[in-house]
Amino acid sequence: MSVPPLHSLPLRAGIGLRSRHYADVLEAAERGAAPAWAEVHPQNYFGAGGPPHRWLTAIADHLPLSFHSVGLSLGSASGVDADELEALAALCDRYEPAMVSDHLSWSNGPDDKFPDLLPIPYTNAALDHFVGEVARVQDRLGRGILIENPSRYLAYAESDWDEAQFLHELCRRSGCRLLLDINNVEVSAFNLGLDPAPWLDAFDPALVGEIHVAGHAVKDDEMGGLIAIDDHGSAVRPRCWDLLATFVRRAGPKPVLVEWDTDVPDYAVLMAEAAKADALIEPVDA
Repeated sequence: MSVPPLHSLPLRAGIGLRSRHYADVLEAAERGAAPAWAEVHPQNYFGAGGPPHRWLTAIADHLPLSFHSVGLSLGSASGVDADELEALAALCDRYEPAMVSDHLSWSNGPDDKFPDLLPIPYTNAALDHFVGEVARVQDRLGRGILIENPSRYLAYAESDWDEAQFLHELCRRSGCRLLLDINNVEVSAFNLGLDPAPWLDAFDPALVGEIHVAGHAVKDDEMGGLIAIDDHGSAVRPRCWDLLATFVRRAGPKPVLVEWDTDVPDYAVLMAEAAKADALIEPVDA
């Protein structure tokens, strides 16, 4: 199988680009202090024009972009959402992002779109399906993509693979690589009663093209216990920073994104979080 090329991002920390920070990013870029790169959800730019595109065009002149899709629904039984894929392909042609990614999940049913990234079972049948759908996306985009490990709240009763093995085999068979979300590892391990350190250690660094870190909430569940919620609504937790530091020591420098999607803070707060990530990357890069 011929695998399309995978592009790359700077081996530095990036930020998730939000509309409230457009002017801040441009102002910083004009004085040479912009973040190393920025990630956007391409679905926010599927319209043909208007202010979002004017801002994004200006910002793309100064720093690399990563497109982190949330709508392809690779795991749906009916396959990738064809309209989403065509819109994503057009947007990639327009902006030529340094990286494109999506999730190990599904979100479309026969008649509905669900506002969540729903988990898949780690079975041989699911793997066969995912390999085919990732290949379909890569063929249409003419480039390799990254697939992100999920945050999990429950485990399926039966699986043929553990998570890292499943994703490694997906990479081997489809030619994609991994977007390793360390916060998702921490959230999943908390909810499933496991240790995140060996979970993270099971991932092959050679397959990782980008890393995410983020904050999460811990709340009471309906059964009187605690559950970690992957809400991206707070600063990165100390354990997540520790896990990142451990992984980077083993893997070497990688592009690291600080995600903050809800209760988005002032630009200075977000950049301070990115600086923490850079401090963990730079000693390895020196």
